[in-house]
Parts: sequence; structure tokens; C-alpha cells
Amino acid sequence: MEREQVTSDELIGRTFTIIECTDPSWVNQKGLIIDETKNTFLIEIQNKQKRIAKNTATFAFDYHGKKTIVKGSRLMYRSEERIKKTR
Repeated sequence: MEREQVTSDELIGRTFTIIECTDPSWVNQKGLIIDETKNTFLIEIQNKQKRIAKNTATFAFDYHGKKTIVKGSRLMYRSEERIKKTR
């Protein structure tokens, strides 16, 4: 149930940890989502802005005090479309 709620909520401003990724250098990176497109997140990691493709990673969000894991492929919508589709 928690996973469904985080996918239908606003993600900009949320902190995350990348727990799996096709590029191993991204694994265990922690940061903040500062913008979102259909296919990517613009994130801030260690005071640097970077862009990551959603479908290449699995993200762990702290959502209402619980660690919630979501595959990036489940987030492959524009934020306004994702919020409408998953409600």
C-alpha cells in the first residue's frame, strides 16, 4: 500500500537513495529530487546537480517514516500524469 501512495504523490523535494542502478557508480548515492520530467529526475547530490534516467534505477524514499522502494520504471510519467494515473 505504501508503494502505491508514494508513486501518486509529489516527488520533487523528497530525499532518496539509489539502491540499484545499471551504472554501479550511482548505487548508494543519496540526494534530493529538484525537478522531474517524464523520463528523468534532476537531482542534487553532494551540492551538484545531476540528471538520472528513471528507468535505470531503483529508488528508496523515506515516506511517512518508512523506507519505501520503487523501481524507476514505475515512475515513468510526467509528475502531473503520474499523480492522476495512480489515484
